[in-house]
This record gives sequence, structure tokens and C-alpha cells, in this order.
Amino acid sequence: MKIRIVTRRSPLAMLQTNEVIERIQLSNPECICEIIEMESEGDLTDVPLHTIGGKGLFVSKLETALANGVADIAVHSLKDVPALIDSQFSIVATLPREDYGDALLLKEGLTINDLSKNLKIATSGPRRKSQLLAINPKLNIVPIRGNIQTRINKIEAENLDGLIVAKAALNRLEIVYPNMYTFSENQMLPAAAQGAIGIEVNSMELESDIRNLLKLINDQPTYQATEIERKVVASLEGNCLSPISALCKIGSKDTELKVRVSNQDGTEVYNEVIRFNLENKTDALKGFIETLIRNGAKEIIQQ
Repeated sequence: MKIRIVTRRSPLAMLQTNEVIERIQLSNPECICEIIEMESEGDLTDVPLHTIGGKGLFVSKLETALANGVADIAVHSLKDVPALIDSQFSIVATLPREDYGDALLLKEGLTINDLSKNLKIATSGPRRKSQLLAINPKLNIVPIRGNIQTRINKIEAENLDGLIVAKAALNRLEIVYPNMYTFSENQMLPAAAQGAIGIEVNSMELESDIRNLLKLINDQPTYQATEIERKVVASLEGNCLSPISALCKIGSKDTELKVRVSNQDGTEVYNEVIRFNLENKTDALKGFIETLIRNGAKEIIQQ
């Protein structure tokens, strides 16, 4: 069997793709994997993504490769995949989730206590920005683009006091930053599916041999948790401009789902938590989403 895998060219994307290949070949040593590298629209611009189309810019070219039969599967950082995707495509597997938290990389000499000051903090996306401003409205939040190492280099080059990145990216790239603080869930709830690697296929391939192989490498707890998180975002009609956080943790006895929504400047923040048994997932999630909407979650994220 041969599998053609389309991915972005960034070091993190390539690392994640090679992890997928390693797991595929452990399940089927005779499988031949071919990597097709692409530069997505999101990689070809330095403009803040939420102003020109959002996270989907990282995905569209890869999906085109699936639609045209150029590739069999696409590998993504699942947090970069819009919660609502075309029915032509399906997320069919996830690898075990890495750390889902957000990390604050600080200039030498600063600590997390200095976040109460008027610091210059770089981050991309409304979710992190709104939660930072909720912590301290005096913070100077500036946009930043580029791969992880490029962004880290900008701390000194652009005289930043700090930079926020996904802890999972640092872990996967084995980057150890000397002055780092990992936010708690109360301080900064992560994006839906943060820390998870997702595998996407053309929906026409759902009954194929490749799909059957992907079932073998799928991490079911991660798949279920991220599916729930993404469903919440989709139900709130969230997009790249929406400051929505969602974290689902599946335990041995019950499942916990935390959701946080806020307006753009962090002056209004709404949190909701539910615990339920996975056997009652459908009814529990339906009632939870109704509660979010009834309490104004859709209106808050549009402010």
C-alpha cells in the first residue's frame, strides 16, 4: 500500500507528518509513505490571518490536493482546521494529544508577575489577545507571524517583552526557552483541539484500505475530546475572529468540558463547565450548547 501525504513545509508540520508516518509504518511495515510538501496561503503572507480569512488559509491548498486526487491524506495541527469543514472532507484520526496549554516566553529578567505592567506582548489571534486583556487591559498586544523559531527570534529583534505560543509546538520541536511560563486553564483556556494532530481525508475514502489503516493509529480519547471541542465552536458559529476556548478532558468515570467566550477587548468574559458521562454525550452536549447560546455566548464573541 502507498499513501501520499500532503503537508505544509514548516518544520513543525514536517515533524508532525513524520510522526504520522512512523505510526503508520508500525501498524503496516510494508506501507510506503510519500510526502507532498506545500506552502499554504497562510505561509505566504505576514498579514494577521484573522484579517484575511483565518485559519482556513493553512488548510485550503491541502484540501485541494485531496479533492484533486493528488494526495490521499492531509496532516494538520488540528487547531488550525476550521470547526466547520466542507462535507467533501473528514477528520478521521488524531494522534495522542500533546500539552494543550499556552506558554508565555518572557524577556530576560521578567516574571509572570510583571504581566500586571504595560508590557509589549506578541500573539496571533483574538482568543489569546482577549484573555490577556482580561488579565490586564493595559497590556500592549501586537500581532506576530512566522514559524515558531522565527517568532522567538523576534523577541529580541523587535524588543518584545513576551510572546505566546502553543506549548505543544515547543515540546514537539524540543525548544527549551530559558524564561517560560505556562498559563493555567483559569488564566488562559486553550483553543479547541490545541495540541492535537489531525488527519483529514476525502470523504469518498471513508471505506478504503487507507481509512482502515488510519483507524489503527487513531487515539480515540483525543479524537473524542477534540470532536466535542470543535462541535462547540461550530455550534456557536465561531470563526477566526471569535475568541472561543474549549477544553474537553475525558476521565475514567466522567468527562469535563470547559468553554470560555469573550469579546475582543476582554472586558466581557463568560465561562461555562459541564461534567457528563460519555454514554450521555449527545444529550449532555445539546443541553450545554443551548445553555451557552441562551446566556449570550454568540453575542459576546461578536462584540
